[in-house]
Amino acid sequence: MFRLRIKELAAERGWTLKEVAERSELPYSTVATYANSPGMVMVNLLSVRKIARVFDVSIEELVEVLEE
Repeated sequence: MFRLRIKELAAERGWTLKEVAERSELPYSTVATYANSPGMVMVNLLSVRKIARVFDVSIEELVEVLEE
């Protein structure tokens, strides 16, 4: 299981989740779901790549692996 570090990266830049959605050209609902999920097993890899690009980080830096 893993989670995406969207909230932390957005906070570092002073962005809201809405701004992340606009910058990544993804629906706000997608970004909010990914950001607020305590842990996931599946995501859309293209969406994750868009979010990583917005933050100028690798996918590995965006993803936090959780111990089960």
